[in-house]
Amino acid sequence: MGLARWFGRRSAPPTAAAAHLYVVAVEQARRPEFYRRCSVPDTLDGRFELIALHTFLALHRLAAESDQASRDIAQALFDRLFADMDRSLREMGVGDMGIGRRIQQMAQAFYGRMAAYRQALADDDEALEGALRRNLYGTVEVAPATAAVMVAYVRRAAAELADQPAARLAAGRIVFPPPPGGPDREEVP
Repeated sequence: MGLARWFGRRSAPPTAAAAHLYVVAVEQARRPEFYRRCSVPDTLDGRFELIALHTFLALHRLAAESDQASRDIAQALFDRLFADMDRSLREMGVGDMGIGRRIQQMAQAFYGRMAAYRQALADDDEALEGALRRNLYGTVEVAPATAAVMVAYVRRAAAELADQPAARLAAGRIVFPPPPGGPDREEVP
């Protein structure tokens, strides 16, 4: 057993790091600029979509790392998302019998969104706009200029997260760019 284990700087346990990452993703998704400036519906669906998008962006960044710690944090972040969805459904009055089915549906939908966003980020802005229109804006029609603003935000967020060191994420720290039309955002520890 090396001394570094006892005296060295360690990252947060995966569940603690994931909890912090999730809190920041949810706080970012709750920013009013997304609903005002980007026309995301201020509904349960719209809020879920923004949380899913920001959680995807964090998971996408973690996937760029090949170490086991990043994979563990990514799994804990995924688990945290669905534990929160479970809690939310229960608060809305969904009974125990319906929770499992709804969570399974949400998980399948989230996997679909992750695949669509991952592919769209690797493709062009038209593909990303299509993915956002199908998912984030699935219940509303938005103007092309509004969709373009959101496309630019998602690209900027992915690029800025890619530049953040893996050690920062392992410590549960992540910084999203300010939302379109919003003031600069301070880092949330």
